[in-house]
Amino acid sequence: MDKKPLLGMTLTELQSVAAEMGMPAFAAKQMARWIYVQHVRDIEEMTNLSVKYRTKLKEKYEVGSMEPVTSMRSVDGTVKYLFPTRDGKQVESVFIPDGERGTLCVSSQVGCRMGCRFCMTGRQGFQGQLTVTDILNQIYSLPERDDLTNVVFMGQGEPMDNLDAVMKATELLTTDYGYAWSPKRITVSTVGVKKGLERFLQQSDCHLAISLHNPFPKERLQMMPAENAYGLTDFIALLREQDWSHQRRLSFEYIVFGGLNDTMAHAKELVRLLSPMECRVNLIRFHHIPDSPFREASNEKMVWMRDYLTEHGVTTTIRASRGQDIFAACGLLHSNRDALKDEK
Repeated sequence: MDKKPLLGMTLTELQSVAAEMGMPAFAAKQMARWIYVQHVRDIEEMTNLSVKYRTKLKEKYEVGSMEPVTSMRSVDGTVKYLFPTRDGKQVESVFIPDGERGTLCVSSQVGCRMGCRFCMTGRQGFQGQLTVTDILNQIYSLPERDDLTNVVFMGQGEPMDNLDAVMKATELLTTDYGYAWSPKRITVSTVGVKKGLERFLQQSDCHLAISLHNPFPKERLQMMPAENAYGLTDFIALLREQDWSHQRRLSFEYIVFGGLNDTMAHAKELVRLLSPMECRVNLIRFHHIPDSPFREASNEKMVWMRDYLTEHGVTTTIRASRGQDIFAACGLLHSNRDALKDEK
């Protein structure tokens, strides 16, 4: 695409655009409002800019929004969308309605290089970084955008592996000239990329979710090759240094695999590892993927593990699976056009 997108620009960047176009300085705030509040699709819709400035602006710039290529709706109301990216690739995101809440699971990369052995995105491999425009477009062009209450960076990719774009996207979601959301409406996940995690903890007030899945480093390595580079011992030590008594929430995602990480030894080690941090554990059901050696834990084992952890001081919940019938549940996202169909 030859024209530069305005979607994804900060106020400072829009001020540079205004100066470049010979527009008055206040035009930057006008453009920001048209984009982040009014959600216009075309520069021509920015009617408080003169025709001359709009014409000049359109020579080099465009809003940059792109409609989803296709969608698929689950029996439970979850909707999976396939969005185009600026460089011609595709990425999935998932809208999850739940009463008065509407959560969007956004992607930060095309594929992922972390290689988790239980994840379809990991099998896809890494195919590219999403730009700030690509990330925000999943929200901007979402048909249910007005119903959104929360955004979770838990789609395709490792957010800390594309941290510049993720941090800029969360800035635009929370700044007063942007979406003006509270950081409490946003959760960013990671397998524990320590360098990115350190920066995130210093510069962001958004909630944090850690993809843990096993409390024993050697066992975790067999499931998650990233453990070799981003060990849980290091990032748990980093998290222990933080003050979690303020508004930011810390949670740990734990997919429960039958006969693998659901024993008393694992439960006891989770209590030892996470106490006395103020945090929450979300137990997640495993969703089978082709040729996988892993299997789902029984419902009885899930309930037992939840109750054991909670009784021993680690608040634990079982996350409801959503969109499994359309491969929209945790670990099933994959940039494959053929996996979706148009929802007419």
